[in-house]
Amino acid sequence: MIPDFLNPEFLIPEALRPEFQAFGTGFPVTLLHAGVTLLMLMIGTAVYAFLTPYKEINQIRDGNSAAAVGFGGVIISLAIPLATSMSASTSIREIVIWGGATILLQLFVFRIVDFLLSGLPERINEGEVSAAVLLVAAKLAGAIILAAAVAG
Repeated sequence: MIPDFLNPEFLIPEALRPEFQAFGTGFPVTLLHAGVTLLMLMIGTAVYAFLTPYKEINQIRDGNSAAAVGFGGVIISLAIPLATSMSASTSIREIVIWGGATILLQLFVFRIVDFLLSGLPERINEGEVSAAVLLVAAKLAGAIILAAAVAG
């Protein structure tokens, strides 16, 4: 290994090094991609909160731990396919298209899970944490499968 002071690259000013130039170009794009994806996560979460018959936010404020577990699982279940769509996309437009599609599909999966595991949402509403854990597991499974489908 050559010591730094003998390496001609050592004489290049730090700001001109390719690593710093790549960071200067790539970091703003990374922030933009992450910001758009986080905004989509907030929108998807708000749509879920609006569509659900049980108002989890109010229940969480009232101390319902089962509702907190369930709503936390929804946020994570929306984030997993969104993160995969961001990772697989090359532009903001592609992130929005694939992210929007995954949000819609995931909300549909949530309804299917609620239908197949009927009775669990009511038990969560009554504060039963074990029901929330099972429902979250099913929703997370759907999210992981959807994320794998997006990743190709």
